[in-house]
Amino acid sequence: MKKNILISVGFLLAFVSCKEEKKSVETPKEITKPNIVIIYADDLGYGELGAYGATALKTPNLDRLANGGMRFTNGYASSATCTPSRYALLTGIYPWRNEQAKILPGTAPLIIDTAQNTIPKMLKKQGYHTGIVGKWHLGLGTGNVNWNERISPGPNEVGFDYSNILAATQDRVPTVYIENGHVVNLDPNDPIEVNYQENFEGEPTGLENPEMLKMKWHHGHNNSIVNGIPRIGFMKGGEAAKWVDEDMADYFLAEAQTYVKEHKDKPFFLYYALQQPHVPRTPHSRFVGASGMGPRGDVIVEADAMVGEFVKTLEAEGLLENTLIVFSSDNGPVVNDGYYDDSVEKLGDHTPAGVLRGGKYSLFEAGTRVPFFTYWKGKISSGVSDAMVSQLDLFSSIAALVDSNERTDDSQELLDLFLGQGQEGREQMVIEATSRTAFRQGDWAMIPPYDGPQINTQVNIELANSDAYLLYNLKEDIGQQNNLAKTNPEKLQQMIKAYEAIRSTEQMSVEQLELK
Repeated sequence: MKKNILISVGFLLAFVSCKEEKKSVETPKEITKPNIVIIYADDLGYGELGAYGATALKTPNLDRLANGGMRFTNGYASSATCTPSRYALLTGIYPWRNEQAKILPGTAPLIIDTAQNTIPKMLKKQGYHTGIVGKWHLGLGTGNVNWNERISPGPNEVGFDYSNILAATQDRVPTVYIENGHVVNLDPNDPIEVNYQENFEGEPTGLENPEMLKMKWHHGHNNSIVNGIPRIGFMKGGEAAKWVDEDMADYFLAEAQTYVKEHKDKPFFLYYALQQPHVPRTPHSRFVGASGMGPRGDVIVEADAMVGEFVKTLEAEGLLENTLIVFSSDNGPVVNDGYYDDSVEKLGDHTPAGVLRGGKYSLFEAGTRVPFFTYWKGKISSGVSDAMVSQLDLFSSIAALVDSNERTDDSQELLDLFLGQGQEGREQMVIEATSRTAFRQGDWAMIPPYDGPQINTQVNIELANSDAYLLYNLKEDIGQQNNLAKTNPEKLQQMIKAYEAIRSTEQMSVEQLELK
């Protein structure tokens, strides 16, 4: 079965018959290896797309891909926060194996070892050109970055031939784009300084200068002001290099389109990391009011439009039929994540988590179960799968697609499933949220006891902290309302044993969630 699917990475022998009884054989022709694009949303929940049940939000472009490809209803990010999920996606390794894989400040050092294998490194060995456009948030440099010189190590040192990124998140400084290690449009006479501990003398802040703000902070987000928006961390200088938030979606779309056009003549891998709907939500004026739900809904509509335009570029360049597109999100949804932007007040009937409980930061299902689908025109038939898959599995599965023998122990090879030719997914996995871990196996979810508040009131999300084990049958109780730990002790013990076989009995030190 797989050999038939992978026709694009092998040789196609065409046999043609001549007019009479004579036959000739054409010279074997090598078909180009498929291009691979991963489109990664930021804080997009399970219930945000029409293809996943949303009715209030309109996402026609993403729905077209999801409904035209293989849509997974049990697709998972590895973590309920961004940095760990991005680490796992690129390396195929559980993020809890790396204690540095947690929400990082904008000045954090690179957490992927330059000797470590990654998807782009693996693909480079198979003849691919590799690029990243968009959000990075995996650290840069070695801990003392000079933003006015080439910044290294970074994406280019872990496998990407080309990179054009924002260092961390849209709400953190430095608020600049970085292309192949160099800050874009930096004026050497106006050097950048960044500090996450203390402000620079004379620089305004959101806390002390509310009159300068066009977006008010709710919690945290009250340090340096850029573009009328208060950020996390302090920054001085670099005025010409600072981004305009409202233009960010267009900027990264243009970069992604340019990348495709410049590298269409050889197989490429593009990691297109959207910034939406992470805070601050700053839709371009074209999309303001598009959702009726305030900025959060508007930037989801904006992201959908960006994906639509990107796919049009693939089609215009004649690449769509030889490009595997994978779409997912780094973690589940959060509505109020630090700014007053009417997202709570205008949410209406929209349920970002869909039928799931929890959200970003949570060990309940909505923290890690996210939209997840694959699309390949003419290769993947339209379908829906309830098989369990993780973003961890992309490493080994993409390796199999391009005939690489490289694998990781945590990443399962599920290529047939991703291409719509198989039924079996993974049987079990460990999920993570802010240094805590839980377990999924078959139809069951088990969450160990953890200290801490049950609800983070700043973001109004249940974290799944409890003084006792939590056990749920997700087939019967997808909303995780009925804890079966006491009534089904045998199943609980079996789950604990299987979990500890992967996670080991030695737990990582748990850090309480601190929103800044």
